[in-house]
Amino acid sequence: MKKILLFVGIFLLFSGCFGYHFKKQAIFTRSAPAPIGPYSQAVSFGGLVFVSGQIGIEPSTGILSPDIELQFRQVMENIRNILLASQSSLENVLKVTIYLTDMNDFSLINQIYSEYFKDNFPARETVEVSKLPKNAKIEISVIAAKIRK
Repeated sequence: MKKILLFVGIFLLFSGCFGYHFKKQAIFTRSAPAPIGPYSQAVSFGGLVFVSGQIGIEPSTGILSPDIELQFRQVMENIRNILLASQSSLENVLKVTIYLTDMNDFSLINQIYSEYFKDNFPARETVEVSKLPKNAKIEISVIAAKIRK
């Protein structure tokens, strides 16, 4: 009986009976910067959204502020807009990866981060790197759950 229930559960999961289609779908919105390489802003699959690394480019002007705080806030707005286009939201973020060019900015980033994620925090890592595209000071990627319709 357990084997039958397991088989039925797996079949229902992969047949899309939970409201999700298991087909890779590229996501694009004009409310976030266009990719600067051969990748998608995000990809959804099943009930998940994988947002590519975002830097703090303002989508309408293409400007990247030299200020780490302004870059961080723009990155979060870009991510928020991509998630909205993906039928998700910041509240559904499961995993965050932050790349910093200077780990001395870690405390400031944590302070601002807590304005966007208030409780039930996503899993996260922060990594210092030597350089980021366009000489950005921060890049963030996330994995989020989709909002069920």
